[in-house]
Amino acid sequence: MLIDRLFKKIGLSGRAVIPMVLGFGCVTMATMVTRTLETKRERIIASMLLALAIPCSAQLGVILGVLSFSSKALFIWAIVVFLELILIGFLASKVMSGEKPNFFVEMPPLRLPKISNVAIKTYSRMQWYFLEVLPLFVIASVVIWIGRLIGLFDIAVRLLAYPSQWIGLPAEAGVMFLFGFFRRDFGAAGLFDMYNAGMLTGVNIVVAAITLTLFMPCIAQFMMTVKERGLKTAFAMAAFIFPGAFVVGFVVNYLLNYFGVVL
Repeated sequence: MLIDRLFKKIGLSGRAVIPMVLGFGCVTMATMVTRTLETKRERIIASMLLALAIPCSAQLGVILGVLSFSSKALFIWAIVVFLELILIGFLASKVMSGEKPNFFVEMPPLRLPKISNVAIKTYSRMQWYFLEVLPLFVIASVVIWIGRLIGLFDIAVRLLAYPSQWIGLPAEAGVMFLFGFFRRDFGAAGLFDMYNAGMLTGVNIVVAAITLTLFMPCIAQFMMTVKERGLKTAFAMAAFIFPGAFVVGFVVNYLLNYFGVVL
């Protein structure tokens, strides 16, 4: 209720705070929870913002660790991702047609929770999660194995080397972005490895962290978006998010170098 007015600016109701907060744990699960939102327009906007600018816990932990060398670097990463979230949400709320969100909720009486009720509900939610989401992670792992086996990933890495160099990163960063799509924590781990190997400057690390955060989270989240929003909508989101992440990375890299920012 308190955040409803703010969320209305980006086309959502206060109820959307639930999937948005869950996204910091698992974006795939959060995308599934968007089904609790009342309008189709709100569900699409929430799904897009989750895929665009909400880092999951696995990625967030590594990125915060890598950027811990400089409070300035951490601030730049946070402010760019936040502004991207607000700007795209605001534009989506103006462009997308459909019923605008309303937020009416009956406040329940406050009572002390019963341990048995909490345990039953927790069990049912865990069962729901594993039945719907775990198969997607298994499929993603199989796709990774097949892609590496037949050499398809080598081709994809060579292709991703071009946009990686476009934003000022070494060609090897293509591996980080590719594996980041199939498993978001793999991408963050790749950033950490490149940082430890001394392959990235301070500016490179910030640009890579921003681009990786704005990249589509993972194949499991994409497949959940297909399931919840439909194939056409999911591919439209991907077609916007993938190049958009590199465009933002290019702009940030240009501005940091233009103003001579040292990190």
